[in-house]
Amino acid sequence: MQEIINIENDYEKLDRFFRDKKKILLVCGKSAQKLSIYRYFESLKEKTGTEIVQFSDYKPNPTYDSCVEGTRLFKKENCDGIVAIAGGSGMDVAKCIKMFATMDEDKEYIDQEIKDNGIPFMAVPTTAGTGSEATRYAIIYYKGEKRSLSDYSCIPEVAVFDHSVLKNLPDYQRKATMLDCLCHAIESYWAVKANDESKIYADKAIRMVFANMDSYLKNEDEGNRGMLQAAYIAGKAINITQTTAGHAMCYKLTSLYGLAHGHAVALCMEKLFDYVIDHTSSSIDPRGEEYLKETLSKIADAMGCKDIREASTKFSDLLRKLEMSRPAAKEEDFAILRSSVNVDRLKNNPVLLSEDDIENLYRILQNH
Repeated sequence: MQEIINIENDYEKLDRFFRDKKKILLVCGKSAQKLSIYRYFESLKEKTGTEIVQFSDYKPNPTYDSCVEGTRLFKKENCDGIVAIAGGSGMDVAKCIKMFATMDEDKEYIDQEIKDNGIPFMAVPTTAGTGSEATRYAIIYYKGEKRSLSDYSCIPEVAVFDHSVLKNLPDYQRKATMLDCLCHAIESYWAVKANDESKIYADKAIRMVFANMDSYLKNEDEGNRGMLQAAYIAGKAINITQTTAGHAMCYKLTSLYGLAHGHAVALCMEKLFDYVIDHTSSSIDPRGEEYLKETLSKIADAMGCKDIREASTKFSDLLRKLEMSRPAAKEEDFAILRSSVNVDRLKNNPVLLSEDDIENLYRILQNH
């Protein structure tokens, strides 16, 4: 069972995790050095005798090669644990290093069977959005193509929440990661794989996003603390259900136009909202159209709206309020976008989507 540690300027709570560790691989970006929790790790050897080896050679939308380099460093230094102080990209790298660390290095790691190797893994999320600290998924790019790796063994055994890490978050990332959290919760709620447990998490996460939004956008402690929790709970929902068409459609937007992940998925979700509402008769959920209509009604209630149309309008108004711009597409982009969508992911979407529907949604998204 995952251990949760909430930090309120008391990093001594972490000491217990490290007392039996000789050397830890710390996966973090260079910006993590500005965080107060980073100073805790700088003093760790003196406090517990644990050495720290830092790995920062990765970028947003991390590549398989970066994960291989991190795995090589983990092995070379004989590390016996992993800590990620990171957003979604760094967390994905750390998960891959954990999964790859005991695999055969003479073969492509990505093609090998994932086995639980028992390597201790702690996650400190530095954004309130991905919920990666709660999920079994890692997204990386292999030979230019997005690959999703999944295994329960890569869920961090310890998740540490320190709201002070959000204080220096750039405004754009603050908005984009919050939108990612909200989209996770909505997609999980209406996913074909949704069950009673996941819907409880999704409902709670949506309510927490809106309850903490104003304070979070003002960069206040209370809002930062609440949004971190909302992202974690949305992650627990997605861990059960996986995502739907919003995420399937967003990935190529990030690489084509340089959008942050949360920004891209929110643009897709805005158009999917109305599409799902208008096409409940095309529900592919075995529980049927009435079930889907009831689910949409519950999403609206969680968003503080009287019906799903009002909820859709509220979502669109939020994007305008946050000034989330739309990319300027070229005609040739639409074929690229259309072909980029993972068809398997669409089986989890609540309503049927054809390739023509997908292209039309991209066109509406970019021209609206």
